[in-house]
Amino acid sequence: MKKGSQDTKLFDSDDVIKNNLSTEKIKTTDVNILLNRVKLDEKIYLKKKLIFLTLLVSIIITFVIFALN
Repeated sequence: MKKGSQDTKLFDSDDVIKNNLSTEKIKTTDVNILLNRVKLDEKIYLKKKLIFLTLLVSIIITFVIFALN
């Protein structure tokens, strides 16, 4: 038989608070990681674009020099 003074706890409030805090920390970390990845991707894209444009201009100048001779 159960005593009337015994309460059954479905959730421990301390665990719920700890889980919520850890979830919030993970979310902010994930956002920061994603933002840093986007910045790095933009830098890489810019470098590739500059290299391509430099190569393209070099090829055009080379053809112009050979065409004029």
